[in-house]
Amino acid sequence: MNTDTTEHLLMHEDVEWTPPEGSWASSAARRRNMQAIRSRDTKPEQAIRRLVHAQGLRYRVAAKPLPGLRRTADMVFRPAKVAVFIDGCYWHGCPEHYVPPKTNPGYWSKKVEGNIIRDRDTDLKLTEAGWLVLRFWEHSAAEECAAEITQTVTERRRLLQSRVL
Repeated sequence: MNTDTTEHLLMHEDVEWTPPEGSWASSAARRRNMQAIRSRDTKPEQAIRRLVHAQGLRYRVAAKPLPGLRRTADMVFRPAKVAVFIDGCYWHGCPEHYVPPKTNPGYWSKKVEGNIIRDRDTDLKLTEAGWLVLRFWEHSAAEECAAEITQTVTERRRLLQSRVL
């Protein structure tokens, strides 16, 4: 970092952060909280991955199932063409647990609605390309999710091998 940049950062260190006009960040604290939310390697994902790995299955993490699709699945089993998504209850609009936001509801509700629409579009595009999509809510029991993933991937592999031979 050059001296000018360092001086610039030091000069503004004590200045209180204010959101730009129309910003989603209603306060500096809200901004920090939102930036800290993980988009991958969440605790539910890690628990499910650990259980699936223990069953001997190998997969790609946070990978694009289709090269041209700008979307990533939490777990991708390429040869079996299975894409697994572990959706957060808030960000993906869980029918059981989603609670509309009290702060800036127009922005956040629209964002969640957009996520739901994109999820359905992703499901459609992957299905049309011959993939099987498995979606689980973050509140689902990791053991049940892992069992379903293991059973599905194993069965798909068996079917694909029987067609090839």
